[in-house]
Amino acid sequence: MQKGIPGIRGTDHVGFNVPDIEQATAFFVDVIGCEYIYKLGPFQSEDDWMVKQLNVDARTIIKQNRHFRLGHGTNFEIFEYQPADGKTGVQPKNSEIGGHHLAFYVDDLDIAIEHLKSHGVEVLGEPVESKAFAKGQRWIYFLAPWGMQFELVSYPNGKDYEKKADVKLWSPKNPAE
Repeated sequence: MQKGIPGIRGTDHVGFNVPDIEQATAFFVDVIGCEYIYKLGPFQSEDDWMVKQLNVDARTIIKQNRHFRLGHGTNFEIFEYQPADGKTGVQPKNSEIGGHHLAFYVDDLDIAIEHLKSHGVEVLGEPVESKAFAKGQRWIYFLAPWGMQFELVSYPNGKDYEKKADVKLWSPKNPAE
């Protein structure tokens, strides 16, 4: 018996909400390095479409959503909502239900950290060297201007668990290494 969704191939995009779409666009393009692709909106429905399709109050307005591409990875779709109840909520922490983060792979963690700091981005703590199965990886968290959590990861020589894996997430720059 087949496991999972028939025909699934991978992740197409990640969507999330931001409080200020202009600020988020500048962050994703100027700091992260995404390519801005296109925008849609505003969206508002006169019936219960928003409830049926998006599980939000029928009177909610999507002021705009924008789409971005980052290298060879998954696309991003960001939304700025105008909620019907006027509540915009707070950014959940990783430890809370709905808490999350996005991780970006970089070739050189130290250079990437300096880049973030040069743009005034809040970097949390110091780089961490993973242990056990993820040995070979270094990582660090940072915050978007609106408080969303992101992570940088780097493992230029792979992770320990990949030495026995059939599918590799990395390949050395110099095959002789």
